[in-house]
Amino acid sequence: MIERQRIRLLVVAILVAIAVVAVGVFVVDGGTADPDPVLFDDTVSMGLALEDEYGLEDDVRLPRAQVFYSQYEYVVGYYGVEMFVASFREAGHTDRFGHPRTVYVSDYSSVDVELSADGHPTADREPAWTDAESAWFAVGSEATTPSGQTIVPFADRDDATAFVDSHGGSVVAWEQLLDRDVEMDDATVVRDRVDQQHQNADERIEAVSALADRPVSTVVGEDAATVQEAIDSAPENTTVLVPEGTYNETLEVDRSITLRGEDDATIRGDGNGTVITATANRTAAVGLAVAGSGSQRQGDGELPGDEHDGEWDDTFERNYAGSDAAIGLHTANESLIEDVSVDSEVTGVVLRRSENSVVRDVTVDSPERWEDGHAGVLAFHSPTVVENATISDGRDGVYSHRSTGLVVRNSTLEGNRLGVHLMHTSDALLASNRLENQSSTGIYVMTGPERNAIVDNEIRGAEYGLFPDGSDSYVADNLLVDNRVGLRIDATGSRYEGNVVAGNEIGAQVRAMLPTNQVLENDFVENDVHADAGTGPLRVWTHDGTGNYWQGASSITGDRTVDGPYSPTAPVDRQLHRTDGAETLARSPALDAISGLQGTVPGMRTGSVVDLAPTCEPNEPDLLAETPWADRAWSCERIERGPSP
Repeated sequence: MIERQRIRLLVVAILVAIAVVAVGVFVVDGGTADPDPVLFDDTVSMGLALEDEYGLEDDVRLPRAQVFYSQYEYVVGYYGVEMFVASFREAGHTDRFGHPRTVYVSDYSSVDVELSADGHPTADREPAWTDAESAWFAVGSEATTPSGQTIVPFADRDDATAFVDSHGGSVVAWEQLLDRDVEMDDATVVRDRVDQQHQNADERIEAVSALADRPVSTVVGEDAATVQEAIDSAPENTTVLVPEGTYNETLEVDRSITLRGEDDATIRGDGNGTVITATANRTAAVGLAVAGSGSQRQGDGELPGDEHDGEWDDTFERNYAGSDAAIGLHTANESLIEDVSVDSEVTGVVLRRSENSVVRDVTVDSPERWEDGHAGVLAFHSPTVVENATISDGRDGVYSHRSTGLVVRNSTLEGNRLGVHLMHTSDALLASNRLENQSSTGIYVMTGPERNAIVDNEIRGAEYGLFPDGSDSYVADNLLVDNRVGLRIDATGSRYEGNVVAGNEIGAQVRAMLPTNQVLENDFVENDVHADAGTGPLRVWTHDGTGNYWQGASSITGDRTVDGPYSPTAPVDRQLHRTDGAETLARSPALDAISGLQGTVPGMRTGSVVDLAPTCEPNEPDLLAETPWADRAWSCERIERGPSP
């Protein structure tokens, strides 16, 4: 009885909506006059990671474009004219945005342009804007942005010719430029190199694995009275052996040696500072328990090892990487932390400017209150491999800052505030991790990075399961279960495929303003709401004729697809998996009418998601079988026969 009442209410809502649209729609005419350029800060921009933006010198003036589209209500800003050209040439670009009505580009004829040592265009002020159709473009020159080679536009052809005479390249007009192939590292490139990233991580591990097997030169208690005396007397490239027992010491390692514990060897600090500080390349700590660090969460301005003054994040580095820790690697490249257990007062392992280091088979227990700590593993300017780690109860399980190329894989993170937290970190691989009961977010990627791969992770019991920001990332084959929001989509130009989003309050929450993502072959099952979309245009989650599986979409024909589109944000469609008898309603003339209006009236297309080719059975049945709801997701054959009693 209750279900029939709910269906009647839905029908009434549809009919009211149809009546309102029929008498009250006001469509604004965009007009035919060319609009004036706007402030670039007022555009919805893409093409430059925040790390790169913060790191630019004050006089750097990167080429930019701003585009007014016929079907998109916002002005889109591109860092790099090549970024617009690459986007314009992508399949489906016109479907999402319409045709470019007007394109403005930076006019380097309006300034005295030079190139920095990095190849970045510099000037004493921002260039003016000029119409792209009448501009001239220097291509193939020495000019660069942080993303690579860039195109430099000029209003005057003679200025463009003078630039290429000085810096190489050639001059082309607008139409010629649009016909050029521009290669960018997009999400497809990221997908295709995941295996190579794993191989690179294996090679980095192999490069430091020999550190665990260095010959023993010094035994604590036999050759030296204390661990520190043994470190100070041991020749480089040898091992200091620490027999079973507790050693109440604070250690400094300034040479390339290995500190290896036997049985239950424990290094316990006195509650002040970092317990083990290493400042030499190819240092290793193996087979130890470490406890007794200080509880200072913010550095005092002094950092071990080399100083790097003048960078935009120096203060942040001193504060975070200078906090007390169980183990601190500072300017210690190619080092190894292996088979170590840490009882952390603030941070477990700090890696600062310690590239190509490895942290593996490590257990970190963080402070009881996450507010008292920083991270289980903190990587600062340190492309690190973290694998087979178990990290619990911290502020952040793994925190990364400007550690491009970071790898976190095969690790377990439980009960932290944030499981894996990336800041200003691009080209990372987060793979095959298990994250449970983070109080805030399982995997949180912030500050607009690029080209991250997030694959094969299992995330359960978080406020937000997976929250990637940035652009051109690859998010695939993740299991997102029992979160308030399974997947938050703020990224642009990214590819989401093969993810199972099940049992969440909201399956996917979309807040990206640019409709540039590819969302396909994902499975949405038993979420209270499969998808929710904020302000912005209609998002079409179908790519090359392939959509997603939505529990509740029905009325199938053919082998693999549902007959007709499905919108998880539409009033009726979003109820189909929750309301008995809704399949009958889904075929009603009222729904057909409202669907037709949604496809033609701009005001009804915003804040919505539509799948034009939903699949009639799950795309990832094996992954879905790891949830309690696999039997709720019907196969094509089962739908054709009807659900079992």
